[in-house]
Amino acid sequence: MQASLQESWWIRDVEIPTRVVLAPMAGVSVQAFRRQGRRHGAGLVCSEMVSCAGIEHRNERTLGYLRVSSDEHPLAIQIFGSEPAAMAEAARMVEAAGADIVDMNFGCPVRKVTKTGAGAHLLEHPDLACRIAEAVANAVSVPLSVKMRRGVEDGSRACLELGPRLVAAGAATLTLHPRSAKQMYTGYADHTLTAELVELVDVPVIASGDVTSRARAEAVLAATGASAVMVGRGAQGNPWALREIVFGETEQPSREEVAAELIHFIRETVRELGERRGSSFLKKFYGWYLGHGRFPKPFKNELVQLDSTEEVVTHLLAAAPGAADLLAELEADVPGDEILLEGMPISLYGGG
Repeated sequence: MQASLQESWWIRDVEIPTRVVLAPMAGVSVQAFRRQGRRHGAGLVCSEMVSCAGIEHRNERTLGYLRVSSDEHPLAIQIFGSEPAAMAEAARMVEAAGADIVDMNFGCPVRKVTKTGAGAHLLEHPDLACRIAEAVANAVSVPLSVKMRRGVEDGSRACLELGPRLVAAGAATLTLHPRSAKQMYTGYADHTLTAELVELVDVPVIASGDVTSRARAEAVLAATGASAVMVGRGAQGNPWALREIVFGETEQPSREEVAAELIHFIRETVRELGERRGSSFLKKFYGWYLGHGRFPKPFKNELVQLDSTEEVVTHLLAAAPGAADLLAELEADVPGDEILLEGMPISLYGGG
């Protein structure tokens, strides 16, 4: 019988409370985004890709991704690289930072990642991919997960060869986005491959790609036998999509709810990144939150032109005064604790 999307499941000894995983997305999956995702029903949240080279060289911005708050758990921190020893060391730091799962990216199709021998490049080098997986699995006590695409070229079935080998090397779960690296995000995800992978391995498989509604999530789980679905772009600026998928809540958020969530997200992001970085980072989110007919398009364009995030907040509260009470409730529930790695530069935690 097909599992309910609200039913918990396990990655080895880590219990995941719902069957929806919030995808790791570069330039999106900051801590504020992950915490919001957990609050709206994602059972597991993931950091954006963290470079093992950046960790190895103690790059300040890279180490900033290794900040963990109590309300994120369960949390996977995703690393990428192409050298087994460096990936193992990065995994040890990820575990020390408080991650429940170490995730490895073997699927990123972006040139600046693949040209280093990482991401989707490893799909064409299965022996190296397995050496990396084995090194990482042996370096940490938390479960290892691997996210991959079907292969580099259209029609590739490389994932079906590599998947079982990764499990033999120590992977406790696999995520498959059944598009080729060449496809990027065009076309459709071929979940017949996901179903084949589920039959080949004895660990949970997470189905990623084109999961945009509860109906689609249920259809993918039913067709593939996967343990969970991964939601990515559909949740950008739209955490209510997670609630619809997990709980079947179809009521659209009010203007006040949208404004409150966005202001909360702005403040948490600035706390994490600092005003200078945060202000630039947040601009793409304004259109995501305020779209869907929620606010007039000229209003979004106006926010993008403002010089500070406090000005943005002021404009949002003026447009939706009732958001203030909802915002107070959101901010009252934020825990103040974070795990900070000893010796990390304090400049990571403010000032951009």
